[in-house]
Amino acid sequence: MNVYILQHTYGDDETESYKFLGVFESKIEAEKAIEFLKNLPGFRDYPDGFSIGKYTLNEIHWREGFGWDA
Repeated sequence: MNVYILQHTYGDDETESYKFLGVFESKIEAEKAIEFLKNLPGFRDYPDGFSIGKYTLNEIHWREGFGWDA
């Protein structure tokens, strides 16, 4: 089963702001959330900061570094 993670990020390497906004059962639901959020203070100043990631449940998704060799 897949889920869709909605995040918002803006700024540069020194002042980056990251917000985890939610987990959705479909990309369409995550896109609906963006439509709602993009007009709110803070988000409307950085409309290109939204991203949606697709993730499979019960799976490790970070597979680099710390000796990962599987």
